[in-house]
Amino acid sequence: MRLRIIFLFIQLIFCELYLKAQSPTYPKEYFRNPMGIPIDLSANFGELRPSHWHMGLDIRTNQKENLLVYAAAQGYIAKIGIRSQSFGRFIVINHPNGLSTLYGHLNDFYPELEKYVTAQQYKQESWAVELDLSKDKFPVSKGQFIAYSGNTGGSQGPHLHFEIFDTKSTKRLNPLLFDFGIRDNVPPAIVKLAVYDRGRSVYEQSPLLIALKNTDSGYIIPKFPVMKTGFSKLSFAIQAYDRVSGSTNPNGIYAAKLFVDEQPQIAFVLDSLDYNETVYLNAHVDYKHKHNGGAWLQHLSKLPGDAGAAYKKFNGDGVISVTDTAIHDIRIEVKDAKGNMSKLNFRLQYIDSLAKPSINQEGAIYFAPNSKAVLAKPDFEIHIPGGSLYDTMKAYYFRNTAVTKNAISALHQVNDASVPVHNNFTVFIKPYKPVPAEWSDKLLIQRSYRNSRTVRKAVLKGEWITTSFDDFGSFQAFVDTIPPRISDLKNDDTINLSASSRIVFTPTDNFGVITNFRAELNGQWLRFTNDKTRNWIYKFDERCPYGVHELKVTAGDLAGNITMKTWWFKRGPYTPPPKKKVMKKKSSTKRKTTAIKKK
Repeated sequence: MRLRIIFLFIQLIFCELYLKAQSPTYPKEYFRNPMGIPIDLSANFGELRPSHWHMGLDIRTNQKENLLVYAAAQGYIAKIGIRSQSFGRFIVINHPNGLSTLYGHLNDFYPELEKYVTAQQYKQESWAVELDLSKDKFPVSKGQFIAYSGNTGGSQGPHLHFEIFDTKSTKRLNPLLFDFGIRDNVPPAIVKLAVYDRGRSVYEQSPLLIALKNTDSGYIIPKFPVMKTGFSKLSFAIQAYDRVSGSTNPNGIYAAKLFVDEQPQIAFVLDSLDYNETVYLNAHVDYKHKHNGGAWLQHLSKLPGDAGAAYKKFNGDGVISVTDTAIHDIRIEVKDAKGNMSKLNFRLQYIDSLAKPSINQEGAIYFAPNSKAVLAKPDFEIHIPGGSLYDTMKAYYFRNTAVTKNAISALHQVNDASVPVHNNFTVFIKPYKPVPAEWSDKLLIQRSYRNSRTVRKAVLKGEWITTSFDDFGSFQAFVDTIPPRISDLKNDDTINLSASSRIVFTPTDNFGVITNFRAELNGQWLRFTNDKTRNWIYKFDERCPYGVHELKVTAGDLAGNITMKTWWFKRGPYTPPPKKKVMKKKSSTKRKTTAIKKK
């Protein structure tokens, strides 16, 4: 017994040393707050998002835009980007210590940089740009003004997105480990425990959800001193969140570790992540449960197809085998980046009489993780590469021949979007009849599920129309010969825009995808912005002086259909129309007095 205690103690020490060894050294006080106001977080590193972890800090800007943003440390601006979603307008600064910082959702850059970016946009004739800069182009000092905060890109409200990453590997690091002076003595909250039967796929079940109670000695399962189960193999997940002192905003947790009979089994630690692996969040959470309207549940086991780096294994993959009838002690520790910890303790016992026989469906097709899979039908095929699934999936297929406008094939359903897919798979559809040569470059395949639609450009290979997707659903081939629509400015021969400050176009397409938009003023490219992907906006500037101008606009869709329109307009000093004089009416009392005098 004494030797066993010594062994467990040594194992615990090894576990802690192992976790510390996985974390890089984080310099304290090297970086300053990138804002001029105290840091108030709306999201932290590792917060759970659709198909990705949040890779930095979201810093509130008091619901305002155009607050000053400062360089967090000395270095040079190494990259500038402008995207219609994602970070919107962003800056990357490389620092002498081998780390880089990113500042996203910005409005204007500081004047000298803004002027340079504008010149590059006109040189490339593209609003969206990604510019890599040499170290001597735009050096910055710590605390130097670099941009104005904003709400550009995929932002849903004014804030600054801030990241720290290793310059060479581009692996993102948890900024809260650099100590920005954010006060936090609040431990994470553990809301629910989820239990899974790991004798079958996590996608073939709904978890058993157990509410938890917080006590002076930690979290417990109320009214159940011992959890009795008929699962000979099982795993757990938790619903948990974290808060910092003085804030009610729920943030993501930093780490969680599972113990069985005091022996560490597995842990996940969100201290560093790479954008190439962030989609593995779909294996880290119960994707199906969230997809169907449930809360985020984070697995304390590593699914078979999860090749991400979030988990640290100690004794297996987190799947617990309990074939004996002994009572086992289970402990789950949840931490935040400051080291505040919450614990859940309960006991587990296997009861053979509670076990249920496995259900085998004869003739069913299953797709296994880490293996290639093909589903082949007479007029439909789907080819899934290895490493695309995180757990075993039973294949479901349904064919619908209902007629749809412009469709040239049946509708083929394969499972639904509640099962995540890591890599693109290839879809092959055989049309109703041979495709004429003039349609060969107008082919699309649309994936639909509930109210969502995704369209891909398709190519003809022999008798098959093919393209790739990254979600299951219903697939159908179409021919698209309808060009996009561009609304008219006005019907006048020469439109007077003297009273306008900008021009806005919202091109639309029958399949909802505009692939290119180009505007020319007097034959020269004119910069229209497209920050939220829907509207293209030009704000009048020095490139459109007073006078008469020709404006030509072109829009194209996925199938290559093009619409082009031309207008003539004039601009001049705007003079508001004179105000109409309003005649004051005499009061009724005065009118009566006048009438009496006349009598």
